[in-house]
Amino acid sequence: MSLKYLLDEHVDPLYQTQMLRRAPELTIWKVGDAGAPKKSTSDPDILIWCEDRDFVLVTSNRHTMPVHLDDHLALGRHVPGIFILNPNMTTGETIDELLLLALASLPNEVDDRITFLPYT
Repeated sequence: MSLKYLLDEHVDPLYQTQMLRRAPELTIWKVGDAGAPKKSTSDPDILIWCEDRDFVLVTSNRHTMPVHLDDHLALGRHVPGIFILNPNMTTGETIDELLLLALASLPNEVDDRITFLPYT
């Protein structure tokens, strides 16, 4: 089983397009897509959505997301993981990394934690 991704609304849509082009069997949604949280949904609500639907959040929010995750976990909640993009990685490197993680991660390997890319 592979990871399912929810890309936050500030992640370039190119990531979704290119990852699905290379791995169409994956589930990769973006905030604002049908069935996903609406644009401008608060980060705490996005974490609840990800928990309820078993989606890993992909975001560039490295400043406040750790605080939101700590608050979420303190409430006894969980998340399937959060991947924070690295601005020093190219789009291609990031896509390669996300695809590798989606297809090769062990069950529960990234649960309840933030992973800063690159992971490898």
